[in-house]
Amino acid sequence: MSEMVIETNALTRRYGKRTAVDRVDLCVPRGEIYGFLGPNGAGKTTTIRMLLGLIRPTAGTVRLFGENFHRHRMSVLRRVGSLVESPSYYGHLTGAENLEVVRRLLGAPKKRIAEALEIVRLTEAADRPVKGYSLGMKQRLGIAIALLGHPELLILDEPTNGLDPAGIQEMRRLIKDMPRKYGMTVLVSSHLLSEIDQISTQVGIIHEGRLIFQDRIEALRQKSGPRTAIGVDRMREASAVLEGSGWRPHIEDGLLWLDETEPEQVSRVNALLVKNGFSVYRLEEVKPSLEEVFLELTGKGNSL
Repeated sequence: MSEMVIETNALTRRYGKRTAVDRVDLCVPRGEIYGFLGPNGAGKTTTIRMLLGLIRPTAGTVRLFGENFHRHRMSVLRRVGSLVESPSYYGHLTGAENLEVVRRLLGAPKKRIAEALEIVRLTEAADRPVKGYSLGMKQRLGIAIALLGHPELLILDEPTNGLDPAGIQEMRRLIKDMPRKYGMTVLVSSHLLSEIDQISTQVGIIHEGRLIFQDRIEALRQKSGPRTAIGVDRMREASAVLEGSGWRPHIEDGLLWLDETEPEQVSRVNALLVKNGFSVYRLEEVKPSLEEVFLELTGKGNSL
């Protein structure tokens, strides 16, 4: 079994009568990119703030690197880097000077500045004032600051927010490099399915404060299996014929749908309909998109 870098048990945060995070059990294995997915307001940032000790849980526990966070707060936080919401920086200072300010606070070796800048691909811009950086460069500088302490765990809250396509691509590439090149575990939150799909190896979906799914990204795609779509005339009569022969069709979006996708079974359905005088003009296996799987998990009215 993989070592868990992050484990929470029944983690809960209430604000008055409103429950923002409701008994969440996160499990983040070492060396993975864990995509923390959910709509805005689902509880992602509140959960991350509890993981970092920025707010106290109402109930439940947090363990980082197998240690109880409450008892070993300072020692475990030394092994964590984070970027929550927008990075903080001094606009009149250069990128390198901003890193130097934080390096002194951390007591990190001076060589970490050059190393962190190289990791986030800002070496050439190191001596430019940060006020002249693009938004994507500022986000990468925020990650460089998070990397100064040589963390084993990197927590990023919506790191692609506001970035243009080139900035998103650069951030995506940077995050994917972390486990492979530097041995880090990454937890990255997003409300964008496409981002989580492209960078994550593990995924957790939070909805209305509750963790409703947690597994490998491949398991999310398999959560709802493929179905067979049938285009046929006199649809309701055709459905009745199939039901009379033991099938369980349902009508949706102007088509008949069956859960069966085995070629032999689909061939039998087609033959039965043709034999009974129906005109079959479409017979197709349909695999759900990641978004359709998400909607199935959270309900039709909740879209990212």
